[in-house]
Amino acid sequence: MKIKAFIWQEDGVWCGSIPALPGCHTWGKTKEELMEMLKDAVRGWLEVASQSHEPNPESEVVELSV
Repeated sequence: MKIKAFIWQEDGVWCGSIPALPGCHTWGKTKEELMEMLKDAVRGWLEVASQSHEPNPESEVVELSV
């Protein structure tokens, strides 16, 4: 899966945000650390999102590869 992130430096740290995942933000001391933290943040966000939605009995769960 590929997803776009905005990254920038602020007050001596690297910051990152995933626009497609509301509230998914993180930071790191280096750009490399930020990239790992972003991957972890996305995994965590998706895990929580998949557990917090009760499916409608008439709905069907499918997986998409984009």
